[in-house]
Amino acid sequence: MTFRITGLDPAPFRSLFGLPDADLAARGIRRCIADEKPGYPDRIELRDVDKGESVLLLNFTHMAADSPYRSSHAIYVREGAQRTYDRVGDVPESLRSRLISLRAFDDSGMMLDADIIEGSQLEQLIERLLAIPDVSFLHAHFARRGCYAARIERA
Repeated sequence: MTFRITGLDPAPFRSLFGLPDADLAARGIRRCIADEKPGYPDRIELRDVDKGESVLLLNFTHMAADSPYRSSHAIYVREGAQRTYDRVGDVPESLRSRLISLRAFDDSGMMLDADIIEGSQLEQLIERLLAIPDVSFLHAHFARRGCYAARIERA
């Protein structure tokens, strides 16, 4: 089964790029400078940022459905990220190199299934979960910290 992985749209974050730290802090956001790689996975471009790059650590509602699974959590976005990762059949290294939790949801935001797998084997779990007839999309999370990573759907 062919799948499509997408990162976040940069548009909602652009107004935050370059703001003074005090203005970010007033919004509950922190600026960090990457001091290791891997370590700061950007959710727009779906890549680990390079040492010295600036990222924003903020809370993001990744599941806005009016269901018991409505959810938000901390994510990193690279300051200046412009191009949303959007590829068919390709798993980015930021997912491939980590333990991933995949959560399968229907159209109403109800979780139908979930599992954890090493990112190096992610395709097999994607295929299994997308084969469930009522599944509309998957959310990938970095299993160790629980942070939202990406959206996966049928291509």
